[in-house]
This record gives sequence, structure tokens and C-alpha cells, in this order.
Amino acid sequence: MTDYPKMLAPLDLGHVVLKNRVLMGSMHTGLEETRDWGRVAEFYAARASVGLMVTGGIAPNKEGAVAPDAAGMITDQDVANHRIVTDRVHAAGGRIAMQILHAGRYAFSPECVSASAVKSPISPFPPKELAAAGIEKQINDIAAAAARAKEAGYDGVEVMGSEGYFINQFLVTHTNKRDDEWGGSYENRMRVAIEAVKRARAAVGPDFIIIYRLSMIDLIPNGSTYDEVVQLAQEIEKAGASIINTGIGWHEARIPTIATSVPRAAFAWVTKKLMGKVGIPVITSNRINTPEVVEQVLADGCADMVSMARPLLADADFVTKAAAGKGEMIAPCIACNQACLDHTFGGKLTSCLVNPRACHELKLVVKPAAAVKSVAVVGAGPAGLSTAMTAAERGHRVVLFDKSKELGGQLNMAKQVPGKEEFHGLVDWFARSIDAAGIDVRLGVVAGVDDLKGFDEVIIATGVVPRDPGIPGQEGANVVSYIDVLTGAAVPGRRVAVIGAGGIGFDVAEYLVTGDSPTLDLPEWMREWGVTDPEAARGGLALEGPQPEAPEREVVLLQRKAKALGKGLGKTTGWIHRSALKMKKVEMVGGVNYEKIDADGLHVTSGEARENPRVIAVDTVVLCAGQESERSLADALEEIGVAVHVIGGADVAAELDAKRAINQGVRLAAAL
Repeated sequence: MTDYPKMLAPLDLGHVVLKNRVLMGSMHTGLEETRDWGRVAEFYAARASVGLMVTGGIAPNKEGAVAPDAAGMITDQDVANHRIVTDRVHAAGGRIAMQILHAGRYAFSPECVSASAVKSPISPFPPKELAAAGIEKQINDIAAAAARAKEAGYDGVEVMGSEGYFINQFLVTHTNKRDDEWGGSYENRMRVAIEAVKRARAAVGPDFIIIYRLSMIDLIPNGSTYDEVVQLAQEIEKAGASIINTGIGWHEARIPTIATSVPRAAFAWVTKKLMGKVGIPVITSNRINTPEVVEQVLADGCADMVSMARPLLADADFVTKAAAGKGEMIAPCIACNQACLDHTFGGKLTSCLVNPRACHELKLVVKPAAAVKSVAVVGAGPAGLSTAMTAAERGHRVVLFDKSKELGGQLNMAKQVPGKEEFHGLVDWFARSIDAAGIDVRLGVVAGVDDLKGFDEVIIATGVVPRDPGIPGQEGANVVSYIDVLTGAAVPGRRVAVIGAGGIGFDVAEYLVTGDSPTLDLPEWMREWGVTDPEAARGGLALEGPQPEAPEREVVLLQRKAKALGKGLGKTTGWIHRSALKMKKVEMVGGVNYEKIDADGLHVTSGEARENPRVIAVDTVVLCAGQESERSLADALEEIGVAVHVIGGADVAAELDAKRAINQGVRLAAAL
């Protein structure tokens, strides 16, 4: 008897039966763009336990490519390259579909095309409005890409019709200003979608999977109505689709859809509204990251199948572990975006904060050690934990020291921040993994030089300490550190100044202004961001707009740099943090000098000339003025000639960078 009977149940599509109800959703990893097809093949083959997987977006033609160097399915050589991938996946027992992605106005190219010449806010290039003949070409190119995908050995294709890409751009008046047979009425506007599926089906025949990615809720002004979504779904079924997959929000939408602060399965209710309206299976998506959530979504009748993308980066063996009754050992996706989407939109190869091996399966290999060593790891934060786990996996004898009485290091502070509840699961997973690996854990121990003598390898992962900003009066009773606040050692007053606007400063401000976390209350989260049922308002945007709860405190967030606050936050999530604090009326001030702190509050001036003196009247000042590496133990060991490896914050004190820390730890342990 399995713990997850609905997730692991087969899905019969008529000509083929999928072995379970998990779809690995499409991700733009950048792997296809490396042109290292063996590497691409290994990435997908490692995840072949899912019922069906979908590749990253593959362009049907040059003008539809997301970028000039994007992978395409256009030539005979493309077919041959992709055959390497499909052969490897099939040998591993998996099934794979190729996503056909025409970017339209989202293409980062002066050759981009769309329904109308309406520039995207996320691309510098205005699109060319297609003539009728040009539209026909795009549709035929999509069908031709489907035919080539079949020739390349794929089990199916996914026609990308959501997230604001080309087909989606025809569907809504937000981007389709035409008055010909491809614009105006909804019947005209949905013709591109219908024809793309119809011609693709004609090109591939009946025994081939065609998934259509349907935008269930656009989350943009003038988006689709609920009735239009249902109408399109029914027409797509008639056109020959095998499955309808859920797309949520356009890329330019100002609503978070997949970040950590979005509640789990936040949009499953949208897909559920379509259940019973079509006769083909329906897939739901977004912020589904554990087998328990998958099982509940399916049990609630929200979908026939569940799409997960990033959770398969965090753990390629997600389904295998669940089927073996080891769901608690699945490495959790925390939806941080730091190594996946941030990398993608920064032009880097995707990976995963939790699992640096993702997309590096042939580059970062963890294999049994040729010689077993005794390894001491000092510090049980993300750097030390990842080192200890990987070293133990290779067969080394590991002792893990930490002065704290709990594992996790500064992750234990991060998990206290509203919207970062996923960090609880990450810390718990580390603890279970450390225990399962049989590592000798010594908590509450301040490791000294004598404790570390005799080990073959010594790894110092002692983290960071807060930087002293040296502000006159900072020793006063009304001044506390971010550590005091996030550990509950200090309770700030009603009016608070936060000194330092890096990631920690933003987290502390969020902590101070938020009562009950909306991440744990879907209706409240929807009110906060202005999301509603598309049956009530076009595009799912509430007519009254965002309605956040009143802030718990009055907060002023300050920094010395004379630039907009939050510019250094995550590429794809920074705007969410900035928007959230603005909704909570947090005052953001840059370019200040901290003159002194006294009973009246925080005294500041502006600029190099120290002009415009101001007293910010607050009850509490919270210091988040950066960090410094804690490497006193490393220095002491080196002084007596003991060779050490220094990683994580002890190596580089750059915010609380768990991505770098875990990556360093895994790579070091793999090389010992």
C-alpha cells in the first residue's frame, strides 16, 4: 500500500498510459543552449521516474526564439540532437514531451513579432505586427516543429499558450489590437491557438501526446474572462489536444505566482473550475512541492495530474522516494528562485540552491571515496550541513560540531520571516538527512583547536557575525540587532528604524510589519495581492486592487547608499519584497549618514555634505548593517600549521547566501 495512491496512479491517455500523475513541467534551464546534448540527456534521464516530463522551451523558428541563441526545432540537425535526449530518457524508462515555445513580443530580439506592435515591459524590443501571411507562417512553423519533435523520438509536445507568450498575446485585447480575422471578437482572437493545435495534430497523427498550456488566469489588465478560458479549453480539445496544462499569470504580471511567499497550491482552485468542462485530462501547477500536497490536490478533485518543475531540480528522485515510502527524505524546493529563475533571467545556467548538482549531473559527480578519511566540520549552517552530508555519502567518517543546540545556523532565523515558512522544511530535511547518514553530531559544543587535532580534513563553516556600524549611542537600550529580533530575544516597539537595506534588512522589515503570515492563509494572500476569481473580474485582478492587512508597526528602512532600496535583491523576487513593504507603508530612505542614536530616536543627515539633519522618532533601532566572517577558529588552526578548508559565510560574508554556502559545501566534499 502506497502513501500516495492518487499521485502514483497511472493515467490512460488512450494510445499510451502514463505511469503516474506527476508531470515535470517545462523549465528554461539553459541546458539546451549549451549544445552539449549528452549533458541535456543526463539531466532529463535522471528524472525519468515522473509520468511525463516537458523540456525547456524550444523555438519553432528564428523570430519566435526567446533569445538569438535559444534552442530550436527547425533543422534536420536539431532532430538528430534531440534524438540523443529522447533515446536516453526512454532507456531510463521515462516519457518526454518537447515544449514548443514561440516567445512573441517576449523575445529578446529586434526580430520579435506579435499580434500588434505593443511593446512588452520586460523586453527592450518593440514587436513587429504580423500581417495575415506572417501569422500563417508562425502557425505552420509550430506544426512543423511538432512533426520534427515526433521524428526526434519525443512522446509528445506541449504547445505553449500561456504566461504571456505569442499565442497568449493574440488572446487578449491587452496585446491584440487587430480588427481583421485574427482580432476583434474572441472567436477571432483564439484562432491562432486553435489552428496551432489543429495543425500540430494533423502533422503528428493520432498516437502522439499534445499538451496545450492554457492561461487559466492572466493576472494582467484586460486579461481573459472565465468564460473565455472555458470556451478556449473546449475548442482546444476539439482541435486535438490530449491534455490541458495550467499556466498562471503573465511574466509581466505584478502578482507573485511561484515565489516562496506564495501559498502552496495557491492556484489549484483555478484549475478545479475547469474540471468537468472538458473531456481530456487537466493538469494543475504552481507551488506544489511535496507528495502530500500533490495527493491532497488530486484528492480534492483539482486536477487529473500535477505539474512540478523546480521540485524536480531540488530532488531528481522525488517520485522514486515517494513510491518507496521515503517522502520525508525528499529534498525540498523552497521556491527561492535564487539558482533557477534568477540564473535563467541573468543568462546563467540553472541549478538549485538545495541541490547544486541539478543541471550539473555530469560535471558535479559525487562518488565513493577512494580512501576513507576522518572529517571534522565546524558549523551546522547550510555550508557545514551540505559538506557533512556529501562527505558522509561518499563514505567518509564525519563529525559535525556546532555551538548552538540546534542544526540550521542562520536558516533558523530565515524561517521566522513571514513568507519564508518553507525554510522550516529545509532545516527539518537537513536534520533527517544528517541523522540518516549516521554523522556524529555534537551540538552545544564550542569546538576548539584541541578538539580538531587528529582529523584528516577540517572544514570551518562558522558563518558570520554582525558588522559593527559604529554609530554613537548604539549601545543604548533602544538598539537591538537583527539576531535579537529574529530569535525573539528582543521585541521592538511600535515605531522602528531598520539600519541596512540588504536582504536581511528587508526580511526584518517584513517580520516587523506582518502579523499572521498570509502565506499560510490563501484567502488573505489573495486579498493582499488583489487576486480574485476570473469569473468575478477579467484576468483575475480584483477590481478594488490589493487590500493588505494594516501593518503591525511603523517602520523606516534606511541605507547609506544613495540609490533605490532593494536593487540588490533577487532578480525575479526583489520586486515582490519591495512591493510587499510598500503595501505595508514602510518608508524607504537612501543616502543617509547615521549621526547618533539617543532617546529621541535615530539622527541622520543626507549625502557627503551631511545636510538636512533629521530625527527619526522611533522606539527601537534594529541594526542590519551587514556581516563579517567569523574565522577566528580557522585563524587559530592555521597559526599552528593545521590545514583547513573555510567555506560559507566564514569564507565570504555576503548577506546570508545559502546558495553559495551549499554549493561550496557540496563541491568541497565531492573533491575530498
